[in-house]
Amino acid sequence: MEKITSAAALANEIHVLEDAQATQWQQLKGQFNITYGSLTSGNLLRNTLNEVVTSPYLFDKVLGTALGLASGYFSRKLIVGASSSIFRKFFGSVLQFGITSAVSHNAGTIKNLGMFLIQSVFRKKK
Repeated sequence: MEKITSAAALANEIHVLEDAQATQWQQLKGQFNITYGSLTSGNLLRNTLNEVVTSPYLFDKVLGTALGLASGYFSRKLIVGASSSIFRKFFGSVLQFGITSAVSHNAGTIKNLGMFLIQSVFRKKK
């Protein structure tokens, strides 16, 4: 910045800086409104769900875990049922843990097998 020697040049420089400050203030308010709008609970939830759905790796992991938990739970219910036997309940819990672990670790293979079976059942016969 050069040295200001006259009152007119000083007044002019002050006016230029005030205009720049007003412009920056308007930009800051606009950016604040945009940021505030994106941080509402609805937008956060929508953006998070959008990321989960569009991320194939995360979606596969969530799907595999959910499939593992569901298959483990239903296998335990199938084995234990309404039984009051401690041995049967223990065996059902061990079976549930094993099936949950196996299904969640091999979700990709199970998914591919399921897709193959669905395609083979519903394919058009020539």
